[in-house]
Amino acid sequence: MVVAEKRIKGLIRMRLIVDCFKLVKGQGKSIGIYNLTKNLITNLTQENEKTKQIEEIVVLGTEKNREDFEIPGVTFTKVLHDPADKIQCVLWELFWVKKYVKKYNGDRVLFPRGYAPLFYGGKDTIIIHDLIPFYYHENYPGVFNPIENFYIMSRLKSSIKHADQVITISEYSKSEIERRIPSAKGKVRVIYNGLNGLPSLREDKIAEEKKKAYLCAMTSRLPHKNAKGILEAYKAYWSKTEKPLPIKIIGIESADQFGIGEAAKDVICYPYIKDDKELLEIIAGSRVFLFLSLIEGFGFPPLEAMQLGVPVICSDRTSLPEVIADAAVAVDPEKPEIIADEIIRLLTDKELCEMLIRKGRENYKRFDWDGIIRQYMEELTR
Repeated sequence: MVVAEKRIKGLIRMRLIVDCFKLVKGQGKSIGIYNLTKNLITNLTQENEKTKQIEEIVVLGTEKNREDFEIPGVTFTKVLHDPADKIQCVLWELFWVKKYVKKYNGDRVLFPRGYAPLFYGGKDTIIIHDLIPFYYHENYPGVFNPIENFYIMSRLKSSIKHADQVITISEYSKSEIERRIPSAKGKVRVIYNGLNGLPSLREDKIAEEKKKAYLCAMTSRLPHKNAKGILEAYKAYWSKTEKPLPIKIIGIESADQFGIGEAAKDVICYPYIKDDKELLEIIAGSRVFLFLSLIEGFGFPPLEAMQLGVPVICSDRTSLPEVIADAAVAVDPEKPEIIADEIIRLLTDKELCEMLIRKGRENYKRFDWDGIIRQYMEELTR
């Protein structure tokens, strides 16, 4: 049924289908897309309670994600295929999902992972978070399986080229999409990621953390997250300071392989922190937060540090300047000596810290879900 045929008193009454089949909660990039989709659906249903623009929101999921996606206002449909099976995932993305869309008479399909099925002729919206697979193909060709990476790049190109609507999460990502896929010009809309409010944190735990006096950084083992740059900057800071603060780094197992000498004894590593509250409490207890990625489609961690009232030193690459605005110290992530000087400056300049904390608290409000979800509703019902 065509959307236009469902207009009732000027409002669009449509059935929206959201493809969550491949979304399995885990670590790394997948957790970011998983959380965004969960928050998007939650806020979409709440907005729809007020506007009544969508007749039904159907989520195609599995038993593995039922707990997070079977929420009030959603029709959760369990798919029997296995998202852990690579062959089944490929068949789902290319062909099977179309059968479910037809079965549930969807007026529009939202693909949060950015992959639409081949030869899909209906109305579809894809969300492109970044084009990092292309970056790895050009800069780190041996990191990912070349066949899998080629498949991902091909699927992204095809999906962007044929999609009815393309949403991306930063102006930087939009410019990259249009540069690499010229046919996308004119149909890419930027809608920033929404930022959740803070959960209830243990103030006594944060106070305890603050007494320890330390720096904090987030990274991962992937080269673009630049753990090397963080540790080289810390080594430079450690060498310049008589009594250097230790640093807590979230996302790597050890500093030993980075060759920073004696400074490694003051590095505390957390490979992965499952509990979100514990993660936020560690960030909240720090004196300075560092985020030095070489490329990001968006970049949540600096905003979370701003929410927590922690001054931020952030990479000046790709999407990050538009996310942090003037509320953080922007640095070249590959200049450790300069970063070290900025760490020392923030630790000694109280007025600068207070100004950044104040600006940070204003900056993160730009990403409030109330405004973000209205943009999504406008796009999905158009």
